Amino acid sequence: MGMMNVVRVNGYAKLNLTLDVTGRENGFHMLDSLVVTVDLFDRVVLKKRRDALSSVTMHGMGSESIPPEANNALKAAEAFSEAFGTNGVDIVVHKNIPVGAGLGGSSADAAAVLLGMKRLYGVSDMGGVNLLADTLGSDTKYLLSGGLARMTGRGDRLEFFDAEPALHFLAILPDGGVSSKECYAEFDRLGQTFPPVTEKALASLLAGDLPQAARYFSNHLYESAKKCNICAEKAYLEARSFSPLGAAMTGSGSAAFALFETRELAEWAKSRYRGKGHAVVLRSVYPRSIKSYKNPYVLSEDEGEGESYGRKDP
Repeated sequence: MGMMNVVRVNGYAKLNLTLDVTGRENGFHMLDSLVVTVDLFDRVVLKKRRDALSSVTMHGMGSESIPPEANNALKAAEAFSEAFGTNGVDIVVHKNIPVGAGLGGSSADAAAVLLGMKRLYGVSDMGGVNLLADTLGSDTKYLLSGGLARMTGRGDRLEFFDAEPALHFLAILPDGGVSSKECYAEFDRLGQTFPPVTEKALASLLAGDLPQAARYFSNHLYESAKKCNICAEKAYLEARSFSPLGAAMTGSGSAAFALFETRELAEWAKSRYRGKGHAVVLRSVYPRSIKSYKNPYVLSEDEGEGESYGRKDP
């Protein structure tokens, strides 16, 4: 087999089923969150360069306006080249994950770049890749593999679970986003405290009691997010209005989700949605369920599994 010059990687979105803010440490908010990847993804294409420079081109979801110096995909490529002494890459990101929605889009792109460059340049040091991921956003290390996990600390401490529950969601994706920085600042200003629920939600989910687990789905950042942008509150109230098993905002907003027992019920809710956001039916995805070659997130020329919205992949 000849040397590979181009690779395509799907960077998957995540949902925070729970998000507890447990305190602060060294200036950072400490979290305890139950997360799962879903079948909404950005398609990331990487092409080898003959020098150590990297570039990024964005398409879709308003991502064209992201300045290169603030682009996590480009930061990931530059960090990878510096850490492993490789040449750079030209990156094209076809975005389906909305920006500022709490779905981990920028982290998904960074994780996709790290995985793609690892394969392009034959790097075997996954520990080193994990260390890089820790510097590129709280979700990046988790999104190198995805699945069902508990994230603690700054998101750098991960516990993965073999359980692969079939979870069906209606996600409400508003046009507007929420700045994570502003949301956490507002959280501090409000000074509110909430009881932790992640441990209880996880225990119920691992016991196979989905209705009980869903009762704990919640997000400590919700009150601050809705003050940053009213669309976060609207999305959550719309998701909850369909009487799901559970509903919550994801990340620092603005997107919200509702969990249903079956995909048919999620499709029913979508058919009755009359709000101004974008409603999309999502399902949980796990590394072993994604068609691939050697790496569950690195795909061939064929399209990967999953539902996308907005612009279509070419």
